[in-house]
Amino acid sequence: MTETAGNFGLIFLAAFIFFVIVIIAKGIVIVRQAQVIIIERFGKYLETLNPGINWIIPLMDKPHLMEWRNSREYLDSTGRTRSVPFMEMRDTIDMRETVYDFPRQSVITKDNVGIEINALLYFQITDPIKAAYKVESLPTAIEKLTQTTLRNIIGEMDLDQTLTSREIINSKLQVILDDASNKWGVKVNRVELQDIIPPAAIREAMEKQMKAERDRRAMVTEAEGTKTAQILKAEAVRESEIKKAEGLKQSAILQAEGVAEAKIKVAQAEAESVKIVAATVAQSSNPASYMISLKYIEALTKMTEGKDNKIVYMPYEASNVLGAVAAIKDLTGGVPTK
Repeated sequence: MTETAGNFGLIFLAAFIFFVIVIIAKGIVIVRQAQVIIIERFGKYLETLNPGINWIIPLMDKPHLMEWRNSREYLDSTGRTRSVPFMEMRDTIDMRETVYDFPRQSVITKDNVGIEINALLYFQITDPIKAAYKVESLPTAIEKLTQTTLRNIIGEMDLDQTLTSREIINSKLQVILDDASNKWGVKVNRVELQDIIPPAAIREAMEKQMKAERDRRAMVTEAEGTKTAQILKAEAVRESEIKKAEGLKQSAILQAEGVAEAKIKVAQAEAESVKIVAATVAQSSNPASYMISLKYIEALTKMTEGKDNKIVYMPYEASNVLGAVAAIKDLTGGVPTK
């Protein structure tokens, strides 16, 4: 009996030690960096575990489970990679910035045009306690809030404004979502519209409009090029005429200067000739006879021009011609005839 009681005591002690070891192992909780765990004791909030090694009491303390949005990628029939969102329960809360890629939704603009829009939302949990207890499902609440807010903003704008006002829409979404999600312990940092897809008929009309606008710009550019070419051509012709006129002007000036210089040279030569004749006449004993003889010879030369050097007219007083020649010979220093 004593031996049986001793064996039972050993078994109980071993079971107790094993239980303590299990309790200690279950009570150790390791939290990763940038994550927190909310601990509840019998369903009531107890504490928030920070990164590092933490200790809880098993069976009494349990982590609070939160619904979290995740996605799974797969290849579709066309070979493209697609992402399928799904919900999962986690006992950790990620304090890093998170990106939500919301599915495409249909909205109606102010001018009653139905378009499809999908958005990206960048947010970060700043208060894990509010995120755990102020809203039932944080991802679903953020998604529905984004969709309804986007529908309201697009409903106040027409199609053209929607297509050209992405930054305005992003800013309005960011302000409204940040203000509404503040009570959930969430900070919305940025909202981005990925795609704005109008109906096929609207896209076709827009493509035709863009093509017509491109054709118009091409025609305007071509017309401006032709205009510029004609202006440059006219300017070139004008410059050519100006250069030509300046060349003719310079040529006329140089020609006139040449004629003037030639006349000056001729006048100077005649002046020198007159000086020489005057000096010769001054030395002659019969200057009047010299001048008469000289004029007589000039007249006789003109009379014989163009007549093959034949004399067609001989003065009656031929002896006077011989006398004039003799007078010239005397004036020029010739040797008198014997």
